[in-house]
Amino acid sequence: MMGAPEIILIIIAVLLLFGGKKIPEMMKGLGRGIKDFKAAQEPETVPVETKETKI
Repeated sequence: MMGAPEIILIIIAVLLLFGGKKIPEMMKGLGRGIKDFKAAQEPETVPVETKETKI
């Protein structure tokens, strides 16, 4: 597990690499990705219609 100094160093590196304007866009995309991933894991709740044919 990382400690506080390592996390602070990573945050500073990300700020230097991407700048302050790009980070909110990246977080927004990450949030959408997580939301889509969670939605894909949930089972379908819509009932499936089946047709029975008599032979």
